[in-house]
Amino acid sequence: MPLLVLAILLGLVFGPMLWVRWVMARHADDRPDLPGTGGELARHLLDEAGLHHVAVEPTDEGDHYDPAAPAVRLGPGHLDGRSITAVAVAAHEVAHAVQHRDGARLFGLRLTLARIVAPLRMAAILLMTVLPLGGVAAGAGHLVLPSMALALAVFALSIALQLVTLPLEFDASFGRAMPALRAGGYLAERDLGAARRVLQAAALTYLAGALLSLLRLARVVR
Repeated sequence: MPLLVLAILLGLVFGPMLWVRWVMARHADDRPDLPGTGGELARHLLDEAGLHHVAVEPTDEGDHYDPAAPAVRLGPGHLDGRSITAVAVAAHEVAHAVQHRDGARLFGLRLTLARIVAPLRMAAILLMTVLPLGGVAAGAGHLVLPSMALALAVFALSIALQLVTLPLEFDASFGRAMPALRAGGYLAERDLGAARRVLQAAALTYLAGALLSLLRLARVVR
């Protein structure tokens, strides 16, 4: 039974990741009939939204919107690619910039949590690895349990960040990117279904991330 539960959990975590890769690759073929590349569409949508100050930049660290820059960053295949995947991903990342412009409550909460979690995560790793051994050796064994509790709290905060991210991603995909693609006529009607599947895949990457965080927390507790 434990092995079956483990297999189900692994399937829930890694299944979406594999599906995401398959969907993205399936619709990444070059389409000369599309009006522009992902980068060109991102620039156009940003300008339409009045976000002329938001840059469109290349990145090797995964497609994302950086609110600090601010910039929409796209991988080479999505920045210069003329495919359904490139167009859908570009529209999705621009949607995050629009969320930022609109002052979306969850977007602000996610920014706050991200600023807290990033430095604390490193501290948690240190606490989990050093204190259980070094604390006892140094005669400070009484600090181990509170430190472990603090580390667990940091892991829980990371999961909260993932859970806040999920509705933001679905709003970016289906509340903003999909309507923009449809209203602007950037894709033919026959291609909208493929774009929807790509946007579903983009959102599901974060669902898989949340499940993976839960597995890590369960492992730490155990």
